Amino acid sequence: METNSFNVIENAGGAPVKAWTRGVSVEPKALDQLRRTASLPIIHGWVAAMPDVHVGIGATVGSVVPTIGAVIPAAVGVDIGCGMSAVCTTLTASDLPTSLKGLRTAIEMRVPVGRGMHRKAAPDRDASWARLGPRYWKLVESRPTLGSKDPSAQLGTLGTGNHFIEVCLDEQDRVWFMLHSGSRGLGNRFGTIFIELAREDMKAHGASLPDEDLSYLREGTAHFDEYVEAVTLAQEYAAENRRLMMAAVVEAAKSTRVIKPFDATLMVVDCHHNYVSREKHFGADVLVTRKGAVRAGKGQLGIIPGSMGARSYIVRGKGNPQSFESCSHGAGRTMSRTAARAQFTIAEHEAATKGIECRKDEGVLDETPAAYKPIEAVMAAQEDLVEVLHTLRQVVCVKG
Repeated sequence: METNSFNVIENAGGAPVKAWTRGVSVEPKALDQLRRTASLPIIHGWVAAMPDVHVGIGATVGSVVPTIGAVIPAAVGVDIGCGMSAVCTTLTASDLPTSLKGLRTAIEMRVPVGRGMHRKAAPDRDASWARLGPRYWKLVESRPTLGSKDPSAQLGTLGTGNHFIEVCLDEQDRVWFMLHSGSRGLGNRFGTIFIELAREDMKAHGASLPDEDLSYLREGTAHFDEYVEAVTLAQEYAAENRRLMMAAVVEAAKSTRVIKPFDATLMVVDCHHNYVSREKHFGADVLVTRKGAVRAGKGQLGIIPGSMGARSYIVRGKGNPQSFESCSHGAGRTMSRTAARAQFTIAEHEAATKGIECRKDEGVLDETPAAYKPIEAVMAAQEDLVEVLHTLRQVVCVKG
């Protein structure tokens, strides 16, 4: 008899949760949050929890939420379309300079980090915004609170928190560029406004919810249609943001005279991990929200990054229907950012990131490796969800 690789978490009065969490720790609060989500009447079958699952705002990070006829804006979150991009180059470790500080500096000069944005216009960003801008201004015209400033200056920028740009080496010592970012301020505004609109709709209809953050928009309503347009635009903006940054990273590397000419198209992978999409599962048309989860359809490529100083993985999906063809989006936090900053020292962070050209100051203590689950345990828990193609180790890490 085949043994399931997931645990079934029963949920009195609601749908169950299928959790790929064997061998990894899960906070009780995260389990409670998963059960509350699964208790909603719009859930299709069950909620799936990935091995990096942890407490989130609204819905649990690392959850896959399939719904019928409705969408939960807080489950998508405010960093709509956040995801990963990676390219494999023709460079090898021996082609990199002994000191990688110059490469890190070159990247930071071309890609604004933190809350920074581009100060000058550029043809590539102008072309991107020519495609996205008309849809943005049409949305703003119908709902002015969505924004009044031109967000094109944030295209091609990294942001803060766990967003990063890395130079990595794979098991053959080939050089990869990898980055993690989303839809920046545009997605944040969209998410914040529609989360509140969903709450207002639920109150207006007298709906009883286990958590107001789980308020949802019903298909066929004006707010639903408006949200779908907004979230689709934000996801496209996020993908374009990553594309522009990756082009800048490649150019930054080419600008360093000690690195020989190279090609960066041996393998190109890009994937969202905070988004909603229309899919078919178990014979039903479903809206699948992946909050901190990656689509892992059969043969589909994905990226599962570790924390600073840990391994990352290029994977191929196995199309497991029980997870709604999904896998984890990373290692998953073991503690809050506040707790990490209070617990770890700069010396500990320096030791954990030894050999990596990166920030080693108190501003990134909340991102130190020990604040995350061991990525090896996370990968072991989802062997039936993905196949590992390449294992990457960082040599440069840029943080906002």
